Amino acid sequence: MLIARWSIEARFGYKPIVLEHMKRWLQEIGSQIGWNESNTRLLTGSVGALESTIQSEIQIKDLAELSAAWEKLSKIDAHKDWSQELEPYIVSGTPKWEIFRVVD
Repeated sequence: MLIARWSIEARFGYKPIVLEHMKRWLQEIGSQIGWNESNTRLLTGSVGALESTIQSEIQIKDLAELSAAWEKLSKIDAHKDWSQELEPYIVSGTPKWEIFRVVD
């Protein structure tokens, strides 16, 4: 099992707006590729992390599952629109993916 973590930095003062965008994405777009509240969670920086950090963690079986989800995502026009709506509220160049292996 893997955890795919997408991380972004909210611009100063816009963290609540970014969180609302992330929640809406999960309901309207993520659900179309199998990502929902049962396998995804949102995190924000608190102690020892930047308060502007917002992360989405998705539990996946393997890299093939992640690749298939990304392939589906690339074909959803609403995702492209959502990305453009989100852009003014985040720090450019900060979105990144990290993949972690879950140790049993």
